[in-house]
Amino acid sequence: MTSLAALLPSFFSERLQKQRQVSAHTIAAYRDTFRLLVGFAQQQLKKQPVDLMMSDLDPALIAAFLEHLESERKNTPRTSNLRLAAIRSFFRYVALQEPSLLLQAQRILAMPQKRFDRAIVTFLTTPEIESLLAAPDRTTWIGRRDATLLLLLVQTGLRVSELIGLKLDDLNLSAGAHIRCYGKGRKERCTPLTRQTIASLSDWIKQEHLQPKDPLFKSRRGTILSRDAVERLVASNAQRARVMCPSLQEKRVTPHVLRHTTAVHLWLAPLF
Repeated sequence: MTSLAALLPSFFSERLQKQRQVSAHTIAAYRDTFRLLVGFAQQQLKKQPVDLMMSDLDPALIAAFLEHLESERKNTPRTSNLRLAAIRSFFRYVALQEPSLLLQAQRILAMPQKRFDRAIVTFLTTPEIESLLAAPDRTTWIGRRDATLLLLLVQTGLRVSELIGLKLDDLNLSAGAHIRCYGKGRKERCTPLTRQTIASLSDWIKQEHLQPKDPLFKSRRGTILSRDAVERLVASNAQRARVMCPSLQEKRVTPHVLRHTTAVHLWLAPLF
């Protein structure tokens, strides 16, 4: 009997970091997958995470986990497929490290990804953008954080993984103001900032007394924001914005929609 604890740490340290040298964004995404999977297994099997065995992660449990993501957490099939890809990667490693688990790994690697229709990504109009940016309650700390974060997302079109990885020293707010980040495929890129965004970021930095290595945006507990947290704050502010802008009732607003909005408006007209 092989425990999950015997293989999962080495998968991250040896396989992902040393052998494949994947990006920090990929490691974070895989970490989130297994955090959710372990929590689900604990709930279903009534076992503490340290007591989970590899045999517990059978195809039936993995299938139930993927169904849980869509039915309970309201994840899209695309997100569910990304979680399955992380699990498959782990079981490829398991097959090499523990030949006795080869059949189990083979069965999980054979699990198909879910097919789904690829809908056209929508985008927000200028009045909808203005309503979204006006939605946060700036009399609260969370409202001021959300207002600054949303403005940065809309103006730059950053991916969520890029946003949550930002530190203060990734910003240059002097002449030629820009933000520097590592995007998909480890590509470094610089995005210029508008005057409105510079002013908002400057106020936020002064308020928070940020140091160069501090995350630009934190949770209320002082930790780095997760992808789920960013998605939730975008959705909650969009819900408030629908009161001011009824056309938002027909749109599902996500960080990816804001990224698409930035791209569309770059072609149509300046956003600010």
